[in-house]
Amino acid sequence: MTLQNFITCDLLDDNPECQVCAPNMEGKRFFSYGGNTKFGGEVVTIKCFEDNSRVKELLATHGKDDKGNGKVLVVDGGASMRCALLGDMIAQNAVDNGWAGVIVYGCVRDVDDMGKMPIGVQALGAIPRKSNRKGMGDVGVTLNFGGITINNGDFVYADNNGIILSQKSLID
Repeated sequence: MTLQNFITCDLLDDNPECQVCAPNMEGKRFFSYGGNTKFGGEVVTIKCFEDNSRVKELLATHGKDDKGNGKVLVVDGGASMRCALLGDMIAQNAVDNGWAGVIVYGCVRDVDDMGKMPIGVQALGAIPRKSNRKGMGDVGVTLNFGGITINNGDFVYADNNGIILSQKSLID
């Protein structure tokens, strides 16, 4: 099994200790918006609310781990549906810097262009309004949403079946 052909169901069957993100959280659920519908890797966390400053900064940096695999940025945007924390230009920076994907507990925008990019993106929804940029947000913090706890350095795997989280890499 590789990062290109895994199925979260099979990973979970082989690793039942993994956490599974709830498919419906208070009426919200994740949708796939990137060109890659399956993606996974080491987690980098950000907690921000209606301010994508840290998202933009991080995705403009090198996004690969020591083995050359892309990392996954997990953004806790507080489930805000009022503005997007990721758009096409920032997603293109992520592609250019080797990131495997972005999971946003909030909204994205420019989804038609993002859908053509070789990156995984899952979010709660899409909205055309961009976020504010005031330099707010915390990087490398523990996140909690969807019934799971996400730590910087964990490993996440996402496909059309859902999102699972492990404390160790499930794919070599």
